[in-house]
Amino acid sequence: MISRFQFVDDHRDTYEVKRLCQVLDVNRSSYYKWLAGARARAARQHQDRVPAQEIRQVHGKSGGTYGSPRVTAELREQGRQVNEKRVAQIMRTFSITGIRLRRRVRTTVPNPAAQPVPDLFQRNFTATEPGLKYMGDITYLPLENGEFLYLATVLDCFSRKVVGWSIADHMRTDLVADALRMAAATRGNLAGPVFHSDHGAQYGSRAFAGLCNQLGVSRSMGAVGTSADNAACESFHASLKRETLRGAHDYGDAGTCRRMVFAWLTRYNTRRRHSANGHLSPNEYEHRHHTAKLTLAA
Repeated sequence: MISRFQFVDDHRDTYEVKRLCQVLDVNRSSYYKWLAGARARAARQHQDRVPAQEIRQVHGKSGGTYGSPRVTAELREQGRQVNEKRVAQIMRTFSITGIRLRRRVRTTVPNPAAQPVPDLFQRNFTATEPGLKYMGDITYLPLENGEFLYLATVLDCFSRKVVGWSIADHMRTDLVADALRMAAATRGNLAGPVFHSDHGAQYGSRAFAGLCNQLGVSRSMGAVGTSADNAACESFHASLKRETLRGAHDYGDAGTCRRMVFAWLTRYNTRRRHSANGHLSPNEYEHRHHTAKLTLAA
């Protein structure tokens, strides 16, 4: 119906509106109602051009990844009084959109000979302090010619900060062990906290169990074959690939993949706003937590 109204409007200088409406079988009053609304929409769109430009700048600085909640948080920090629903509406009007992720590849292969490990998380991926609870997972990184790299990460449950990560062309135990060693180096030590993972053979291996004992980490695993028991890590990896691949089928060569992932992980910790942190970056969220503790203790 809207296309017929538009046709009438496009040809009203050549033919009478009444005749056009008769030929197209549309109600003349409905056309004038549509016309009034169209003019109002055009005026509103004109008024939205300035905030749309500000939104586009924030969206561009995020690498084209921020949706309306994070864009709103960024604008508010810049001193703009904006409403998230309004930001979302402007983004839709001006086609400022995100990217969807392609189908995932299975990276969790259980080890039937592994010793049972209790679930100490019970799907609670939050923590009251940094350094109490960590979670880890592996994801695939598609390369050209059908090849893959694999990324193992260790996240702090308090801030979702990436404290350890490792990339390799294999999924052997060394991959997850290197990520955990990096986490220990980042935090100074890992004595005391809990580390949660799925039942992948790498996490269930004797070598990884020995490393956890050496570092003083208590292991935790969710139920076999239940993605919800490691949902926070899977969500993190989904965001990483959505925001780095940006709709592409692969990263190209291995060197390009490593550089893109390293850059994203760095921005994630230092600048990317996280909804679980009140739209603060992981580093800023931890910084404010430590500052608040010092203030209370003073």
